[in-house]
Amino acid sequence: MSNTASLKKEYQDRIVPALTKEFGYKSVMQVPVLKKIVINQGLGMATADKKIIDIAISELSTITGQKAVATVSKKDISNFKLRKKMPIGVMVTLRREQMYEFLERLVRVALPRIRDFKGIESKLDGRGNYTLGIQEQIIFPEINIDNITKILGMNITFVTSAKTDEEGYALLREFGLPFKNGKKD
Repeated sequence: MSNTASLKKEYQDRIVPALTKEFGYKSVMQVPVLKKIVINQGLGMATADKKIIDIAISELSTITGQKAVATVSKKDISNFKLRKKMPIGVMVTLRREQMYEFLERLVRVALPRIRDFKGIESKLDGRGNYTLGIQEQIIFPEINIDNITKILGMNITFVTSAKTDEEGYALLREFGLPFKNGKKD
């Protein structure tokens, strides 16, 4: 276990004591932990072009290092020319080591590559989870810009064990997510 991600080691060595001190936890087990990161791409245009799903699966697999799966529609919607069980998106769920490696690459490499980057919004969902929307997949260095046929965005959801937004915000801030303002809205 010598090749653990540096963020996981940092969580154990620095973040747990900092959060314990900040929130006054009595046990280490009360400290919120990052459970998983879910990366999702909704591809509505896939109803017209089936190859977009394959391209998105390969790109998302390249970015995350884990095989992406196609998500399918649950019901027919005639206005969108959508049939039941038609592939309309791509998703990956990262846990453990791959989650920490992806988070480290996101914070240290990908987010600084966004044009005119001033930080990310600090709005959590009420249960300590955070979803980050990214407009372009080309911010990740694993993607070769010359091979891109279509710019695709994605949602990255950080699922934590935090009970409140304040705890979740503090955890993600300690992991290095560059929030716009120092304090929560």
